[in-house]
Amino acid sequence: MNGRAVVLDELAQGLRPPAQGLERFEGLTDEDQSVALRDLCRFCVQARATGDDALEGIRRPGLRPTRTPSVPVPRGRIDEQLGKAAGLTPRHERIKAFRSLVQILGLADARRRERFRADGCSHERHQPAPDRGRGVPA
Repeated sequence: MNGRAVVLDELAQGLRPPAQGLERFEGLTDEDQSVALRDLCRFCVQARATGDDALEGIRRPGLRPTRTPSVPVPRGRIDEQLGKAAGLTPRHERIKAFRSLVQILGLADARRRERFRADGCSHERHQPAPDRGRGVPA
């Protein structure tokens, strides 16, 4: 299991404070930020994110729907639109995309778990671990 995937999932579930995730994300290289955004995009698609999730995921972190990472998300096929947000190159826009994608993942994954995983989930990253929340792995 990729440590980054676990951290992203914990951020989306609210098991880690958003400030901790944002601080870690801002400290990554441009390439590592792009990888994290692509992971988030893929997780959102796997969790069956919807346009409504995207709109709420933009609103929750206080982003305006007219900002660059927000504009394409609710329009068209969600996988393509999330991919556009994940592919942004200006660093300040990637930070906004990160904040939004974490929220979108949290919304979609919570709904998916409620509907399809009422008896629990077998994904390793969804299992409680005694050391989670102490630090953000590299």
